[in-house]
Amino acid sequence: MFNAFHKPLIMGILNVTPDSFSDGGRHNTVDAALKQAEKMLADGADIIDIGGESTRPKSISVSSGEQIARVIPVIKAIRSQLSKEILISVDTRLGTVAKASLEAGANIINDVSAGRDDPQILTVATQADCPIILMHIQGTPETMQDNPHYADVLLEVLASLQTSVETAIAAGIKKHNIIIDPGIGFGKRAQDNLALLAHLDKFVATGLPVLLGTSRKRFMGALCNVSEPSELVTATATTTALGVMAGVQLFRVHDVKENRQAADVAWAIKNATGEF
Repeated sequence: MFNAFHKPLIMGILNVTPDSFSDGGRHNTVDAALKQAEKMLADGADIIDIGGESTRPKSISVSSGEQIARVIPVIKAIRSQLSKEILISVDTRLGTVAKASLEAGANIINDVSAGRDDPQILTVATQADCPIILMHIQGTPETMQDNPHYADVLLEVLASLQTSVETAIAAGIKKHNIIIDPGIGFGKRAQDNLALLAHLDKFVATGLPVLLGTSRKRFMGALCNVSEPSELVTATATTTALGVMAGVQLFRVHDVKENRQAADVAWAIKNATGEF
């Protein structure tokens, strides 16, 4: 599915949760979720990422039954009422939720724990022969920002992701189905996030597709003297443009239109030819 990238892909975030850090409660009915999905498609989204559990700092895990009750009706509604072609990813750490979502029409698994919280999710991805996003996180969403620490954040995150990739392949997942995510904001200090963003090319150099998720993250608010996540659209688009220039292929964002523009312009610049 992602063997050849003709342009950067924009993944629109659709949280059907009451407590996500930026948009909790806004799209947690099927009608509201459909309207948001329709808007994201019109704005240029390539993938809709649907999550039924918040993974913000201090968030508490949600049962598989509750996640399924939240995400499955939305996946089915998008498939039946909006698009049979759009790619849909399910943002979950649980194999049961991933399996039910794929059966309902999702195409991709997005696991912030990279299979650590529930190794069964790797079996689900293997059996479905579908792409899976493996993200780096230090700790769990509930504990990740308590006291994150690294001696060398770049080397440690790269090594951890390599271990996750090896574990996924050992479970039967094909290498071409693996996408890696450095996990910006997940068990990272501000300086850690900035260091990772400054060296995105190192993740691209692994040869695996890379997903970047910086959308409305708190560390950018501190840099911009902004407290409202919704005011960080420009900051997010800046990281998207920089990511494109570094070779990143997928971008998970709340604000699709603005990041679509940033990605497309950066992509045109990156691929510009001519003599001067």
